[in-house]
Amino acid sequence: MTNVLFITVDQWRGDCLSAVGHPCVRTPNLDRLAGDGALFLAHYGQATPCGPSRASLYTGLYMFNHRSVRNGTPLDARHRTVAEIARRAGFDPVLFGYTDISADPRGLDPGDPRLRTYEGIAPGFRAELFMGEDLAPWLEHLRHRGYGERTLEDLYERPMEEPAPYRAEDSETAFLTDRFLDWLDGRNKGGWFAHLSYIKPHHPYIAAAPWHAAVSPSEVPPPVRAPTLAEEAAVHPWLRLHLELGYGGWMARHVGQPRDLDAASVTRMRAAYYGLIAELDHHLGRIFERLAARGEMDRTLIVFASDHGDMLGDHWMLNKLGFFPQAFHVPLIIRDPSPEAARGARIAAFTEHVDLMPTVLEWLGLEVPLQCDGHSLIPFLRGRQPTGWREAAVYEHDFRDLREGRFEQRLGLPPEACCLMVRLGRRRAYVHFAALPALCYDLERDPHWLTDIAADPGRCEEVREEAQALLSFRMLRNERRLSGALLTSSGVLGRFDPD
Repeated sequence: MTNVLFITVDQWRGDCLSAVGHPCVRTPNLDRLAGDGALFLAHYGQATPCGPSRASLYTGLYMFNHRSVRNGTPLDARHRTVAEIARRAGFDPVLFGYTDISADPRGLDPGDPRLRTYEGIAPGFRAELFMGEDLAPWLEHLRHRGYGERTLEDLYERPMEEPAPYRAEDSETAFLTDRFLDWLDGRNKGGWFAHLSYIKPHHPYIAAAPWHAAVSPSEVPPPVRAPTLAEEAAVHPWLRLHLELGYGGWMARHVGQPRDLDAASVTRMRAAYYGLIAELDHHLGRIFERLAARGEMDRTLIVFASDHGDMLGDHWMLNKLGFFPQAFHVPLIIRDPSPEAARGARIAAFTEHVDLMPTVLEWLGLEVPLQCDGHSLIPFLRGRQPTGWREAAVYEHDFRDLREGRFEQRLGLPPEACCLMVRLGRRRAYVHFAALPALCYDLERDPHWLTDIAADPGRCEEVREEAQALLSFRMLRNERRLSGALLTSSGVLGRFDPD
């Protein structure tokens, strides 16, 4: 019997692994997993924020096809998820954590509670432990552990350099890991499919001792950005407005606004973030050890990825919105237990979230639907280079604001025009806005995306080439579920997705 363990984390940057040479992050357990599997060095999420990115993870669709463009935008029920297809094949995909997939309101009663939250469960998953943003099961766990009636404000409203008011073994990351291991130990050795979805290292950047001090501030690398906030804001109208609007909630209270991101503030934030990563790596190591002790490593496909990255002060930005690669480049490690799998492979080719659903389905021996925009990574896992592989990564961000219309009003745009798409290749990166000026970066001379060449008259041919490549990419990936079928007097020719 075969198993699938699909692990996601939230807001983990692609450069934050010791296996890729980060100067202070230490991830020994993930490094070992990569050494026994494949580490994908140029893996990109399809969109930000969480909901759109995870919709691509679970459906294998680019955002321009699934159209769940914001947290809270419904995911069309006709898009099949990897869990739905696995369930039809006899698996029982279970969830520990969350998926942030908003329910399709069509066919639901207006009073259905699923229409009051963006934190829906992706179709096909059965929740063994649902952990929404209120973290209610964890707070109940803390109460039983003797911490009293605590709120998230009690736990998180404190300086980032101070330890959390709970023991490391009682953190939200430890709690989710413990519940998964309890479930695993309660099973016989038949096949299973589990999705383990951690909220960390997403802010609040508060960690329990000793993880809060796992990284010395003296080791933390400085941010990549223009010399001043004003110079960064001058790059583009969207970026100027984004930096003017700033941040709210915990981030505003404890990190501040873009103008507050001095070297000391960025260092404190990054050190806390790296500590949360170290804690996650520790608990992932517990899972890998348990699988080995149960004799299940040799029949378990392990996929580790993040939904998106984190700006962490780069370009004077926080969180994960916009077009810079720090918000989209994420880690991907896959361990294929098959005897023919390569060990310690380091894959430099561009890979994307849309490739994960085809990979899991092919590994399970299931047909990959025409719905999927991506391609299976199995050839890479088996030491082969697929022919005709992509030469660039493409990702999107939709910045419409249906609640307040801030971008629409300030930029004079209709909601459907509040979007951007990026084509990131080896030599250049091209940022296309639907109704605002484009940007283009020469990555050979400017790897940190500091100087826009789109307005340089001497480089217009390079920009035109990038725009043409992006347009061709977009046209070639229109929905194809019925377009390859033809009704004839002899019946249906070609292939189509049955539903």
